[in-house]
Order: sequence, then C-alpha cells, then structure tokens
Amino acid sequence: MLRRRKMRGKKNTLFALLLLVCGLVSFAQQDPQYTLYMFNTLSVNPAYAGSRGDFSGLLMHRSQWTGLNGAPETQVLNAHGTFREEGKLGFGVSVITESIGPTRETFFDLDLSYTIQLNAFGTLSFGIKGGGNLLDVAYSELLINNPNDPAVIPGDIQNRFSPNVGVGFYYNHSDRWYAGLSAPNLLETKHFDESSLSEIRERINYYLIGGYVFDLSPTWKFKPAFLAKAVSGSPLQVDFSANFLVNEKFTMGAAYRWDAAVSVLAGFQITDALMLGIAYDWETTQLGRTEFNSGSYEVFLRFELFRKGVSQINPRFF
Repeated sequence: MLRRRKMRGKKNTLFALLLLVCGLVSFAQQDPQYTLYMFNTLSVNPAYAGSRGDFSGLLMHRSQWTGLNGAPETQVLNAHGTFREEGKLGFGVSVITESIGPTRETFFDLDLSYTIQLNAFGTLSFGIKGGGNLLDVAYSELLINNPNDPAVIPGDIQNRFSPNVGVGFYYNHSDRWYAGLSAPNLLETKHFDESSLSEIRERINYYLIGGYVFDLSPTWKFKPAFLAKAVSGSPLQVDFSANFLVNEKFTMGAAYRWDAAVSVLAGFQITDALMLGIAYDWETTQLGRTEFNSGSYEVFLRFELFRKGVSQINPRFF
C-alpha cells in the first residue's frame, strides 16, 4: 500500500509538471485567446487605435475551461481615441493579465496609429505598439512529492520583464467592411535560463482579421467575421463568427473555432455610449468531453466618452 501511494504521488507530480511545462510553452507561444475578438480588436491590432472616433474603452474577462484547476484566465483593460478632431492620429493603452496554474503574466502597451484617406470610400491605418510584460511563476505553490530534491522544481520567478514591440495595418471601406493584418509582438524574448526545465521563447503571432456588414432590412444587420492566427510551431487557428444586430440595440450570434470550440454570443447596447456582451464556448476537443471542463465564458463592457457628433453608419460592428 505504501509503495502504491508513493507511485501515485510520483505520477501526480509528473502530471503536474507536464501540465505546467505544456501550459508555459503554449502561454509563451500564443497570445491570449478571445472569442469576442470583433469587440476587442485593439488587443490584436495597434492600427485599430482611434478608429471609432470617440474615446472608447473596454473591460473584459475570460475564464477558459471552467472547472479545471489552474485553467487560463484573462482580464483586459484598454482605451483608445484620437488626438485631434480630424482623427488622423490615434492612440491606445492596454493592460492585459493572464494566469494559468502558478504562472501570471501582465502585458502593458501603448499604441499609436496614423490614418490616411485612400479615396472617397476607404481609409488605411498604420499602427505601432510598444510596451512589455512581467512574468511571475510561483513554483512554490505546486505540491511536490519530494521537496528535498532541488532538481524537481526551480525557484520562483518574480517580475521577469520582457520588452515588446508590434505593428499592424487596418483598412476600413465605407464603414461596410474591414480587414487588418498585424503582429502584436515582434520580439522573440527568452523567458527562462537555458538550463531550466521551462526554457521557452516568445513566438511571433500573426493575425488576419476581417468582416462585412450586410443590411438585411431597416432594423436588421448581419456581419460575418473571421480571425486567423498563425504562430511557428503551432497549428493555424481560425475563428469564424456570424452576428446579427437588431434595432441598433441587440447583438446575437454564433462562432466556430476550427477544430477547437463552438460558441454563442450576445450583446446589448444599454445606451449610445455603453454596451454589455457575453460569450460561451463549448470545447469540441477531447478536453471538452471531460467532467473537469464546463466550457469557457467571456464577458465585456464597452464604453464611449467625449462623443464627437454623429456616429458611424455601423458603429456597433466595428
């Protein structure tokens, strides 16, 4: 019986280490994941800064794989606007925190964008991002089978700083359709010492985003949209969504993440300057069929201040 308990303890320790290492690797190679990306474009593309004209802010929370101990959680706070009335020069600020198991990472960025009028219908924005992130890893919080073995777990990591720069392009055509290409993190920063079990390196994430607004009737609008994310060493991730906007107030729709999850989402424009939205994901992977995973949810509150007169034709969808 004692031997079985020891074996079980070793297996649990190895399993915890495997989850930790795999989680850290995916954490370093993938930027935070969003289902409601169509309302959180600034997090993936700095060229979006100032594109709404008004001073716009967003609060968002995401809990992934609820019911699974140590599953990822993400919080977002960002705001953006324009420096001058003509709106050519935009700015944005973002603070994003993500935790998974004993790890916690905080991203903070400043965005600048410049918009040019290509013709009577289209504008093209160029954006740059600069900032950094702080990494904390609390190895001491793990349950260790043999705490006297120094080779099992390294010491805690506190406030490990890594710089960040990014770039993006965003095209808007008559407030009818849009497309963007971006790389929010261009620096492949090494987080850990080469002799550590957890040596990982940030990988460049490339994003392609787009959407189109159809007027179905005077009160109904329909917007299909997509977000594709590519990163070296990981499969291509593609999100498709389809949203309906009713009476400029209610948003409802569904989304599909290729070979990963299906989602439902809804939003309500509480006032002209305040919107609340929520989404829920069901995993289609093997993890989604376990009793420890109750899906993922995401909720956001968007607010707009210092409004500059008449809104855009399709303000709720961009």
